[in-house]
This record gives sequence, C-alpha cells and structure tokens, in this order.
Amino acid sequence: MNRANPVVLTGRNLTLEQLINVSRCGAPVKLSAEAVGQINRASALIENWVAGNRIVYGVTTGFGDLATVKVDAARTRLLQENLIRSHAVGVGEPLPVDVVRAVMLLRLNGLLCGHSGITLETLSQLVNFLNLDITPMVPEQGSVGASGDLCPLSHIAAAMLGEGDVFHQGRRMTALEAMKLTGLKPVSLHPKEGLALNNGTAALTGLGALALYDALKLEKNADIVGALSLEALHGVPYAFDARTHALRPHSGQIAVAQNIRRLIEGSEIIDKYKGSRVQDAYSLRCMPQVHGASRDALDYVKSKIEIEMNSVTDNPLIFPDDETALSGGNFHGQPIALAMDFFAIAVSEFGSISERRSARMVDKSLSNGLPPFLINDSGVNSGFMITQYTQAAVASENKTLAHPACVDSIPTSANQEDHVSMGYWASLKAARVLRNVEKILGIEAMAACQGVGFSLPLSLGRGTKAAYEAFRAQIPFLEKDRFIHPFMTQSIDFVRSGALIEAVESAIGELN
Repeated sequence: MNRANPVVLTGRNLTLEQLINVSRCGAPVKLSAEAVGQINRASALIENWVAGNRIVYGVTTGFGDLATVKVDAARTRLLQENLIRSHAVGVGEPLPVDVVRAVMLLRLNGLLCGHSGITLETLSQLVNFLNLDITPMVPEQGSVGASGDLCPLSHIAAAMLGEGDVFHQGRRMTALEAMKLTGLKPVSLHPKEGLALNNGTAALTGLGALALYDALKLEKNADIVGALSLEALHGVPYAFDARTHALRPHSGQIAVAQNIRRLIEGSEIIDKYKGSRVQDAYSLRCMPQVHGASRDALDYVKSKIEIEMNSVTDNPLIFPDDETALSGGNFHGQPIALAMDFFAIAVSEFGSISERRSARMVDKSLSNGLPPFLINDSGVNSGFMITQYTQAAVASENKTLAHPACVDSIPTSANQEDHVSMGYWASLKAARVLRNVEKILGIEAMAACQGVGFSLPLSLGRGTKAAYEAFRAQIPFLEKDRFIHPFMTQSIDFVRSGALIEAVESAIGELN
C-alpha cells in the first residue's frame, strides 16, 4: 500500500480523491481537533440522558417496530451490542477490500459532526482499522438501503467488537487474531453507539463513490476508443463541427465533440475518405449526443455522491445546542438510489453504442472496405467474429441490470419500514454495469486497432495515433487466428488501467 499523506477528517469536506487515497492507496486518516470536540460533546449528552432515564429512541428503547419497548439504563450497553450481533446477517461473497475501506471511511466521516452520540474511544477503533489495514469481512448481500445499510454496517461493527472475520495483510483471519497482531482490543459499546455505527448510507454511498470514480475515467476511454473506431471505419468528420453543437449546448455533448475533433486532428485516414459520404451511422455520428448525455448524467450522480459523503445519515440525530434528539429519516437511501439507477442507465449506454460500432467493423457490408471479421483470409480465419458475440452478451446483461432498483421497494421490520430505497442494490448492480462496459470498450479497442491496421501507412490523428501506438506496444495485430482470449483480456485490462488516456493526454493535453 502507498502510505500517502494523512487525510484529516472533519465530517464536512471529504473529497472523492481522498476517498480513493484511503480506500485503494492505504492513506492513513486523522481526526481534526474540531471533530474531536464535537464528538465528546454529543457523547456526554447521551450519558446524561441515560443517567436521567430519558426516553430516547434507540438509546433507552428497542429498535424499529420495537420502539415502544423501554430498556432500563443498566441494559443500554447490552442493547447496542445485541443490535450489532442480530443485524450482522449478510450473505454472499465478501465485498472487495477497497469497498469496505470506503464504507468504513464514510461511516467514520459521518459520525464526526457531533450529531450521533458516539464516543471518541469507539470511533478510534474505526480509525485504527483503517490505519492498520484491518478490513472486516462484509458479505455483499443484505441491505435494503433503509434504515440505512444496517446489515453490512453491522458486520463492520461486529469486527470492532472482536466478532467475525477480517482481512489483514492479505489474509483472512478472525477479528480477534488481527487485533492480537496489531495490539488492539475489542470495544465495548456505549449507549447509542450500535445504532450510530449501523444506521446510515455509508455502504451504498461507498459502492457508488468508487464506481463513480472509475466511470469518470471510463467516459474518456469511450471517446478515445470511439475515435479509433471512427478511423478504422473511415468515418467522416462533419458531425463533430463545433457549430452544430453550439446550437444544442448540452455541456457533455460539447465536451465529447471537442474531444473527438482533437483526437482525429491531422488524420490522413479521415482526410482521404471524408469525400466518400456526407454522414455516418448513428454509432459514429452521434457519439457526442450519446456519450455526452451519459456524461451529464454522471455529473448529476457526482453532485449527489459528494453531498452524501459529507452528510449525517443515522437516527436519531443529536442536537447538543438544544439538548434534543430527533427521529427522522436521513438514513433513507433514496437520493443515492435514484442517482445510482441513473448511473447504471447512463454507463450502460456507453457499452450499448460501443458494441454497435464493433458490430459494424466485423460486418463486411457495413465496414467501408474492411475485410470480413477484421482478418485476412477470412473463412479459414474467423477473426473477430465472436468477440462481438461477447460484447453482445455483456451489453444485453446490462439491459437487465439497468432496470431501476428504487422502484422495487419492499416493506421490512413488521411494516414500520414500509418504504425502502433499495439503494444498496442500485449501487451494487451499477458497479457491475460499469465492469461490464469496461469489458465492452476493451474489446472495441482491440477491434478498432485491428481495423486501423488495414489503413496503414496512412497516418491517424494526433490523439488516435498516440492511443494506437500505446495499444500496439502491448497487443499485436492479428495476421491470422490465434488463441484470442489472452489478447482480449489484456486489452480490457489495458483500457481499464487508464493507459490509453495517459498516452493520449501526453500527446495532445488533457481531454474534457
């Protein structure tokens, strides 16, 4: 792990880049002095309420439909630990380590604002888990996105109690074993702390934030790979003229058109064939409109994720100035559920149009002179025939995954929670859509570079040339059929890594 500079948390200004540094690069975290003061003030108030037998939901009462059951002061700590034990009931494969680290960071950040009543002692366990590389094993299924992400967050809290499994230094082990190796001890929860730890939207937001970060890279890759396909198919440049896009000034559309113009600038291939027709098929001609609309959707998602990353989403909320506890619904994941449903639709469209460009390249009746299936001596050789099948299969999977999750609310907790967001599933499947589109674009990149090879030695544009040369340094032109799977996998990984973007931006400057 890269031990980068510490990320100082305040609860109010965590950025997407900082989240990536902590979740994927191992940057340590520190609590600001202001946050520590806020934490101590609110937790002291909780202790006073318990001592005074004040009735506060989730502190001196049961939870959900059991909110009418009063719990005496002597058992308020047991109440919190039982909450965690009973709610840690996830199923399925473990979430990836980077996802769980993002979730822990967001839960920690949301608790720092002093409206949750958690103690500094308990929060320090989360800080230590992040800084000492202890990642709870969290099954991927079990949250309905209200009352927050109860199930996955309970698995994290259970590990803090010394229960369940964790990942440490690349190995799965019990939480107690990891604590012994690092000198930590299990925490004992104070009143309100179990509810503070497991009540909130950190899991659905953490999943969404990581997917968003990768999608912002994918949108550049889509423009680069699409421009390579434009070159391979001897496309014409007229649809990218700035005058057209000024008349319909959606920001994403304008940005993509400018990217395409810069990528193909100076192309001898485009110049040679630009007189052959006045327009191309939609999958080429409408890249600014389609890619651009998806970019605009991702901008909306980004605005919602950034708000949620710095919000307080548990319940009840403590207001120390007024010495008040208010039950509300900030745990409801609807704002991110809608955003991540939109994300899945928008990202799926990058894959849908990519598959259509690939389909043109392998079809001799649509490929503007390319050999059938992008291979010499086709017949004996099948070339790229079946790579497009794979794209079609994955693109079709995305059509199902793009069905909105948030419209499928299902009641829980004896109908006390009678409308839930399903935001966790929205984020989980959105991440799967993203991974699928990375595969589709990687396959298109391989096909497009194969197609470009038949136009050489004519020069490509400045940007597409840089992309092509970077790609060819890794993956060869296929003269005849070979075991293609390793090349396809390598192409997907190469595009996903951001290497194409780096090569292009080194040549022509930063893309939109």
